[in-house]
Amino acid sequence: MKVGFAGMGTMGASMALNIMKAGHDVTVWNRTRDREEPVAAQGAKRAATPQELAQGKDVIVVCVSDTPDVEAVVLGENGILQGASDGQVLVDCSTISPDGTRRMAAQLATKGVKWVDAPVSGGPEGAAKATLTIMVGGDADDVERVRPILEAMGKNVTHIGPLGAGQVTKAINQVIISGTYMSVAEGVTLGLKAGLDMNKVVKALSGGAAASWVLDNRAGNMIKNEYPLGFRSKLHHKDLGIALEAARQMGATLPVTALMAQLENGLISRGKGDEDMSCVARCFRELAGID
Repeated sequence: MKVGFAGMGTMGASMALNIMKAGHDVTVWNRTRDREEPVAAQGAKRAATPQELAQGKDVIVVCVSDTPDVEAVVLGENGILQGASDGQVLVDCSTISPDGTRRMAAQLATKGVKWVDAPVSGGPEGAAKATLTIMVGGDADDVERVRPILEAMGKNVTHIGPLGAGQVTKAINQVIISGTYMSVAEGVTLGLKAGLDMNKVVKALSGGAAASWVLDNRAGNMIKNEYPLGFRSKLHHKDLGIALEAARQMGATLPVTALMAQLENGLISRGKGDEDMSCVARCFRELAGID
């Protein structure tokens, strides 16, 4: 397939490379143009604008940070809408508002372009290894058309339901991991206060009911109190805003999510927004007097 890919960030560049490795013809675009260069060095073409990116493609993939960013790329000046044509499918791998998804999809539909929402989970590691979990919303026929592209990026591709269902599922994912990150941080803090060798503790717990991806992959950050970039805390905070707004609309109460959002508010105000979201452990370590 001929694929246009907008967004060469921490996730997008690896995802585009994996689509190329699967044998597809890929053209890339990024707002900061030099981020296109590593992918172009592997054989990708480059487009001058999102409008040009969309022209003549079978599938257009978007992977940017937030709803306004998707709106700018799709509907803005020289945007995808202006270069799109009947029969194309846009696959949005960003994490954005379900309402925004439906609204933008309706505008693209006026040109005969279909929309599949396909937010991803698995972090930069999953993007690099093509092992992402992809939560998909959209018409079943449209999803099947783009499945080869989705499967080039991830190993767990699930069609959840109609348009917007993927974004709601991603919100649920972010809600659930909030509790996991906080509980791992609390456990690490308790162990440090007890003077235990926390690397041994994590090894022991990883074989039991407390096992989790967060325990295996982020407890080390919390023990060392170092938070190299994996998934920015400010982006997770943005995702929780989407989840909390959806909960408000639906009449659901999410107290654990609200607490995580408030902790991240404080971290972001202290300049920690670009740290990995495991930096929530800073709050628990400080409350315990470790730091």
